[in-house]
Amino acid sequence: MRRRDLLKAAGAGVAVLAAPRIGQAEKTNKLVFVPTENLSVLDPVITGLRSTRNHGYLVFDTLYGIDTSWAAQPQMVEGHLVEEDGLTWNLRLRDGLRFHDNEPVLARDVVASIRRFAARIPFAYALMAATEELSAPDDRTVRFRLKRPFPHLPEALAGPGGNAPVIMPERLAATSPFEPIAEIVGSGPYRFLPLEHISGARAGYERFAVYQPRTDRALGFTSGPKIAHFDRIEWLLALDAFSAMAALRSGEVDWWELPSSDLIEALARDRDLTVLPQYATAMGCLRFNHLHPPFNNVAVRQSLLGAVDQAEAMTAVAGTNRAFWQDGIGLFGAGTRSPTMPGSKSCAGRAITRRFGKR
Repeated sequence: MRRRDLLKAAGAGVAVLAAPRIGQAEKTNKLVFVPTENLSVLDPVITGLRSTRNHGYLVFDTLYGIDTSWAAQPQMVEGHLVEEDGLTWNLRLRDGLRFHDNEPVLARDVVASIRRFAARIPFAYALMAATEELSAPDDRTVRFRLKRPFPHLPEALAGPGGNAPVIMPERLAATSPFEPIAEIVGSGPYRFLPLEHISGARAGYERFAVYQPRTDRALGFTSGPKIAHFDRIEWLLALDAFSAMAALRSGEVDWWELPSSDLIEALARDRDLTVLPQYATAMGCLRFNHLHPPFNNVAVRQSLLGAVDQAEAMTAVAGTNRAFWQDGIGLFGAGTRSPTMPGSKSCAGRAITRRFGKR
C-alpha cells in the first residue's frame, strides 16, 4: 500500500489545504476524513465547536491569517495603510476574490461580515468599541476610522479562536449573529455540498475551481497560500473509535483527527500509518483555590508547586510516548511569541491531538 503523509497544521480544514505531499504522492482526487465530533452546526460565527471551525476554514476565508509565530498576516487583503497617527486604517482586498455563488467579494460584504462576527468574538468586539466608523468607500477598500489607536487590528480580524472571523456575502451577514445563516456560501478553496450533508453521518466538499490562493508568504496555520490538492473531501461523522481504527487500517479512511489515548500506542506501531502530534491545541492547567485555607497562603501554594510532576500528569493524559507531549513548559509554550520561561510549572503541560494518514 502506498504511503500518504499528512503535514502538521492548525486544524483539519487548514491542514488539508497544507498537505501537498498527499496529492503529489498518489494523484488521488479525494480525501476521507474522520473529525473529532459531529458537524451539527454549519455557521462558524455562532459557535466555537471544533468541527464547525474546521469546516469553516475549508469553506470560508478570513481577512488575515495567523502564521506559526502567532503573527497576523494578510489573507484576503493585499495589505493595509495606516494613517493619521493610527486612527485610520485602509484595508485593500485582493483582486479576483469570488464567492461560491460566483458573485465578487466586495468591501460591503466585508463590512457586514465584520459587524456580524464582532458580536461573537471578544477581540473583534473590542476593535469595534474603538471604532468611530467602519465603511466601504469603494468595492475593494474597507476603512476603519478609530476613536483611539488600535495597533492589533489585524490580529482582531484574524482569529483563530473558537468562533471564526469569516467573510460571507452581505445578504447572509445581515443575519443576526445569534442565529445560523440560511446558506453556507463562502469564498474559500472548497464549496460545501448541502445535499451531501447528513448530521451524524457525513458531509461533502468540492474544490472551488476559481479560488485564487495567495502566491506570496509562507504557509502556516491559517495564513499563506491555501492550495486545494483534492477535488473532493468527505467527512465521516458517525464512526465510533473502533470502526474508525478499522477503516483507517483498511484504507477506507485517510485521516483520523483524534483517536483516544488508549489506542494511540497500538496505532503508532502500525507501519502503514503515520502518527503526528498536533501543535498546542490543548493544555491542562492546575489552579489552586486561593480563597480557602491552606491555599490562601502563597507560601503553601509555592511549596506545593514544586511537588507537581508535569511528566506524570501528561503520561496519564497522553500515554508514555513522549513524541506526543511535552513537559517543562508554562502557560505559553515554547515556540510562541511570548513563551513562559523554561522550568515554569504554571501549567500541567501541552496536551496533544493526533491525526493519522494511511501510508
